[in-house]
Amino acid sequence: MKLLIAATPLTGHLNPLLAVARAALARGDEVVVTTASAFRDRVEAEGLRCLPYEDDHAAEYRATELPAGPERYRREFERRFIDGIPSQAEWLRGLIARERPDALVAGSLVLGVLPLLLGAGPRPPVVTCNVSFLFLDRPDGAPVGPGLPPARDAAERARYAAIRAQVEAAFTQPVRAYTDAALARAGAPGLPASLTHAILTLPDALVQFTTPAFEYDFSPLPPSIRFVGALPPPAQAAPRPDWWGDLAGGRRIVLVTQGTLANADFDELVAPTLAALAGREDVLVLGTTGGRPLDAVRGPIPANARLATFLPFTDLMPRLTALVTNGGYGTVQAALQAGVPILSAGLTEDKAEIGARVGWSGAGLNLATNTPSPDEIRRSVDALLDEPSFRLRAQALAADFARHDPLAETLAVIDEAVRAGRR
Repeated sequence: MKLLIAATPLTGHLNPLLAVARAALARGDEVVVTTASAFRDRVEAEGLRCLPYEDDHAAEYRATELPAGPERYRREFERRFIDGIPSQAEWLRGLIARERPDALVAGSLVLGVLPLLLGAGPRPPVVTCNVSFLFLDRPDGAPVGPGLPPARDAAERARYAAIRAQVEAAFTQPVRAYTDAALARAGAPGLPASLTHAILTLPDALVQFTTPAFEYDFSPLPPSIRFVGALPPPAQAAPRPDWWGDLAGGRRIVLVTQGTLANADFDELVAPTLAALAGREDVLVLGTTGGRPLDAVRGPIPANARLATFLPFTDLMPRLTALVTNGGYGTVQAALQAGVPILSAGLTEDKAEIGARVGWSGAGLNLATNTPSPDEIRRSVDALLDEPSFRLRAQALAADFARHDPLAETLAVIDEAVRAGRR
């Protein structure tokens, strides 16, 4: 068959879609990838055909200074993902008319598919791949976003209802109205539900890259939603750093990372983690900068620390004793697949919800802050290193992930959607 794959131009969103594209190409499908022009070389390096579009919304947001808080997070989401709906939808309609794909496979934040799903123009079956937590409306009444674990009793549900009213007034309702205006410009009707719920329930099929053991209970789930396990970390073409041999020294190994998106200020997590574990002869601390220069990590680097711009997670994760992260979904999933306990500290983007799932699952601890102190990090890492329950739970999740063949199951979901569309 012929697949049109549309990916959000963010590294953590593009990589999973490229993995699906490679798997489809390997079995003989014709594959066309569309994403922002800045990622064209990355796509074509995989041997994939790329038809790029221009997307300046993320750059526009980065140039805007707003204080941390609901207004900043709302504007970030609107500019990065919603403003491009009309132009993305027009671009996708043109590609569908010219390329005539059997299916459109899109990342969950490629919101240009929404007008197509709402009837604005002919379309093939649409399969959405979600590369974040399952952001459906919660059955316990909790709002999506603040990182609240499942309610345990009526009193907690009542407290969540009050929080939800605040979140809806400050974020959910304004974002829905903003999206409806963008949809109108694209010739489509308004959303039938909240934006997050609609993103996951409107497509013909939804591939969720995780295992149910790392998600809350949303039963009954829509039948279109399928858990397929987590994709393996992307292969890292960069050579191993010259200090790689230090990993064999017998010390416990802790990795700290702020990923490739929320890494403008390493004083938030990387630097305090290095400080928290400095001088520990029993621990080797590794840090990545997500592609940024190593000197962006300010201050002296402790003798027991090693830094790299990128590290090969496939080789590294099984060697780790613990992970310290701001909660990037791909990094958390990679650690859990290797049975590594996690300390999560991040609130931006989707990270509050991912950190909440880390704590709720028992596979780690959630500090629920962007700026933990070295003392908080030290105590939490010691708990992960010394209390076996965290590693045992992480290993149980790893066994659950191992029961899936994520790429084969994803292709099977696409095949089913195409067959249903043809019928």
